[in-house]
Amino acid sequence: MSTDDTTPDATPEGAGAAGPTGPDPAGPGGPQPTEAELMAAYEEQLKSIRVEEVVVQSLASLIEIGGRRAGLVPGAQDEADPTQLQVAIEAIRALQPVVAPLIGPNKSQIDQALSQLQLAFAQLTGQSGAPAAEGGGSPDAKPGDPGPSRLWVPGQ
Repeated sequence: MSTDDTTPDATPEGAGAAGPTGPDPAGPGGPQPTEAELMAAYEEQLKSIRVEEVVVQSLASLIEIGGRRAGLVPGAQDEADPTQLQVAIEAIRALQPVVAPLIGPNKSQIDQALSQLQLAFAQLTGQSGAPAAEGGGSPDAKPGDPGPSRLWVPGQ
């Protein structure tokens, strides 16, 4: 066999890399997969995905989006949205009991992230545990009266 026979472009077989089975997947100019082919590939992927993976990934996504809506991500301060942040916080709190046994020792990281989001929510909405710097609260407040609770409660 000569060296010319070993190069892919030297033989007719090498010139037709796609062959009878269809286009070369690495080829950019080949035909696009049909909708049926895409659905079949998607169905195949769904067979291997575990629900636990989706739940944990959903929690991670909620924390990431919550951080953006809290304005905690550098460069995303203009994305702050207390309403969206509140939804993220409530969803994270709802998923915590489900995810806790799945993530084991990483539970403390979830708790810490949730705490940061809750603090950011309180700052965005003007809710804090400290009295207001000016005015000290409502004019009807009596000395020693704790006033309304400033604890963040989901759904309120």
